[in-house]
Amino acid sequence: MKTQVAIIGAGPAGLMLGHLLRAEGVDCVVLERHTPDYVLSRIRAGVLEQVAVDLMTRLGLDDRLKAEGLVEEGFNLADGERLIRIDCMGLTGKSVVVYGQTEITKDLMDAAPGRGLEVIYGTEDVALHAVESDAPYVTWRKDGSDHRLDARFIAGCDGFHGPSRKAIPASVAREYERVYPFGWLGILADVPPCNHELIYANHERGFALASMRSHTRSRYYIDVPLTEKLEDWSDDRLWDELAIRLGPDAAANITRGPALEKSIAPLRSYVFEPMRHGSLLLCGDAAHIVPPTGAKGLNLAASDVHYASEALCGHFKRNDSDGVAGYSAKALARVWKSERFSWSLTKLMHRFPEDGPFERAMQVAELDYIANSKAAQTSIAENYVGLPV
Repeated sequence: MKTQVAIIGAGPAGLMLGHLLRAEGVDCVVLERHTPDYVLSRIRAGVLEQVAVDLMTRLGLDDRLKAEGLVEEGFNLADGERLIRIDCMGLTGKSVVVYGQTEITKDLMDAAPGRGLEVIYGTEDVALHAVESDAPYVTWRKDGSDHRLDARFIAGCDGFHGPSRKAIPASVAREYERVYPFGWLGILADVPPCNHELIYANHERGFALASMRSHTRSRYYIDVPLTEKLEDWSDDRLWDELAIRLGPDAAANITRGPALEKSIAPLRSYVFEPMRHGSLLLCGDAAHIVPPTGAKGLNLAASDVHYASEALCGHFKRNDSDGVAGYSAKALARVWKSERFSWSLTKLMHRFPEDGPFERAMQVAELDYIANSKAAQTSIAENYVGLPV
């Protein structure tokens, strides 16, 4: 087999990149290790910046997003005594849209056959070869047979554990990582949200987040030590803890229900440089991880895909190699700003085990400053709705 761009991974990043390339007449094939059902079973975040919304609109795949997405004009920080509302629309003229990552993936997946985007599922033992040359290729096994795909470029959209990043030699790689001393215990339930906007809470017992997927489906989180076991958290215990941490006003509006999904997710900040090596471009979680505070993971993947599609289309349609050459620097500039925002919001809203009275006093002072400063609220709002691409 031969194509212009081999895309590894059929999550939202890989599928979105494939659709963008096909829309411009660039040949590509997407390889995915898992089945479509498995890909759709992964419950992930769902707060979309304008960059992600714009890409779906550009592709003409935004019908469900417009019909079912919840436009959020602001969000709230809770400090145990009050809600500090960040009026994103009033401060920046922009909003975010709550629309699940699973729904984005489904929209992209369903449209692939009709738009000529070939996706091969069930590819095992995927390996990248000759990425430093102008003729890279990918090999894999499927149904007991060996396969090979020759390409001009490879786009690694295969997440943190995929093979793409590992194809870049250690001699040129730089890794930056911060592992946080807690995880997020989350519950997904078919109950109406307790507030029409997200609430990030800093309570003396720990962090909590009230969010939603729709008017009838809610997603809640609390932070717990990494030593906690999921089986020790019954639904009732988790609902009780959420009511305490979110405060009495939010608690009065919480509707309890059985968990559709419950899990503990560790938190980390991670960046891999460079995001391009030879003919290989990395997008999304293959190159960076952000803590979910601030909802930047999917949106960073979308901005990577935006830059990658521009670079690859420039190469194939205009014989312009500058976009590919500059892809890593351009993508990383936005990645690091989003990492900074996610790290700072995580630090502000969580109680770290090593923190003492001084660090807590700094949190109190920062939250009080934010509550009374339009400039501080504007800075937060600008980062939350997404910096320009």
